[in-house]
Amino acid sequence: MSAQAAPAPVPTDLVALAQEAGVAAKALAADAARRVRSGVLSAEGRLSAERLEAEQHAAHGLAWLATYAEAVCQLGAYAERLSAAGRLGETETLLVRIGLGEYLDQMFGGIPMSQGEMVRPTTSLGLKPQEVTRHRVPAVEALIAEGNTAAHRAALVRLIRDGQGAATVGDSGLDEDMEAIRAEMRRFGQAEVAPHAHDWHRDNAYIPLEIIGQMAELGVFGLTIPEAYGGMGLPKISMCVVSEELSRAYIGVGSLGTRSEIAAELILGGGTEEQKSRFLPKIASGEILPTAVFTEPNTGSDLASLRTKAVREGDAWRIYGNKTWITHPVRADLMTVLVRTRPEEPGHKGLSLLLGEKPRGSDADPFPVAGLSGGEIEVLGYRGMKEYELAFDGFAVPDANLLGGVEGRGFAQLMQTFESARIQTAARAVGVAQSALDVGLRYAEERVQFGKPLVSFPRVADKLAMMAVEIAIARQLTYFAAHQKDEGRRCDLEAGMAKLLAARVAWAAADNALQIHGGNGFALEYPVSRILCDARILSIFEGAAEIQAQVIARRLLETQ
Repeated sequence: MSAQAAPAPVPTDLVALAQEAGVAAKALAADAARRVRSGVLSAEGRLSAERLEAEQHAAHGLAWLATYAEAVCQLGAYAERLSAAGRLGETETLLVRIGLGEYLDQMFGGIPMSQGEMVRPTTSLGLKPQEVTRHRVPAVEALIAEGNTAAHRAALVRLIRDGQGAATVGDSGLDEDMEAIRAEMRRFGQAEVAPHAHDWHRDNAYIPLEIIGQMAELGVFGLTIPEAYGGMGLPKISMCVVSEELSRAYIGVGSLGTRSEIAAELILGGGTEEQKSRFLPKIASGEILPTAVFTEPNTGSDLASLRTKAVREGDAWRIYGNKTWITHPVRADLMTVLVRTRPEEPGHKGLSLLLGEKPRGSDADPFPVAGLSGGEIEVLGYRGMKEYELAFDGFAVPDANLLGGVEGRGFAQLMQTFESARIQTAARAVGVAQSALDVGLRYAEERVQFGKPLVSFPRVADKLAMMAVEIAIARQLTYFAAHQKDEGRRCDLEAGMAKLLAARVAWAAADNALQIHGGNGFALEYPVSRILCDARILSIFEGAAEIQAQVIARRLLETQ
């Protein structure tokens, strides 16, 4: 009998451990993808939509497993970059160790897709125990055993308490230019937004126009618009930093910038040169406030069944139909409206985008223009801009405002914006999660029970530690997607993963922050009640978590 090979030595360097674990995590996800794919193929060997739907739990579980694998890799890459730059300090080391240990443990033991849905490699994804075990290489075992420990969590919370007031827990991994932008946005958020955010929320009031004016002066609305069109020409990573910090102060303010980002992306990608020259400089300066008008009452994510139509009459289009969940339409000057201009063509083919200009309204006279009316939808959170259901009855749009000047390209034009939209939504989620950590830590420091502050109790401190760790993970996954976008690479998969994970992290952070507040967290006077409501929308808009997982799964299964 041949002698059994000696086990490979376990590397002790954190970067080496992370690299080995990342390879194993990706291999586990690849094996799971092959297993799931075998159950969703048609008789002809192609991906079957019917079988994919029937196997949604497995397919969506695969999306989560692959997202975790990418998160593990990006956390390792973050450690490698900081180590090479001499910036991997104690806080960063703890964030990485705890994060790697916890996420690897969940990959092999069970990932929560939601509070009541778990995905496990064997029972959910069909892998055999031995197939799973072979990926628990020495580095994975070491990180699980020595990563998310009580001692590490306690040490991290001590460092967080010592560093209160820092922009982020640990080094963000970005360069000085991006951190300068963060500092400027954080100063603005802390001075002008955060002190008033809860009152705006409680009163269901609009974010004051003065605040919007200050945002325009800071360049928020023209961050990524090319300089040739009046913007700053910055990379998408700058949009992440700005969205993150403004959403940390108040998600409504953070989301105002994304209205302009979406509209500018649409016009840049699909507009004529005349449309770019006419609209982009005014969007960049804040003179034009845009709103996206896509969703309909009975379509949701099913844009192929969209029914709002536009009929050409002379040199104009007349819009007829209803839209819903439209953010900030009253004060918007420009609506990007997805309509059906070719009713004879089914599905996506008959869709076009119109640039509908309108005067700004007010609560007293919300839509002072012919052919457009609407009613407010009262919401739990995500206030400051107000949500509306709109009714179009002959609203006129000049033919010159047909995006790109050609019919039937609306869906393709909209698809070009999905990557950026989901990246900035992930960034907003990171900001909301950071806000939850801020208020949770502050309350845990100030609230005294049984003769000592709440933060002294391990279960409370553990919550804060895991908030910080998951925020760091979501941040790195979001920045990775943004870097891919900036390098001109297709990144719908990475953007979807960032949005999927960051939205869950925001909700978990808000929920834990409220739990730390105890009964006071349930009181409307405490900001954490607002943060909880704001966090809840993040896994719904810009692609619900289930739709997001479906899109990720399809990409993964198509590439196997």
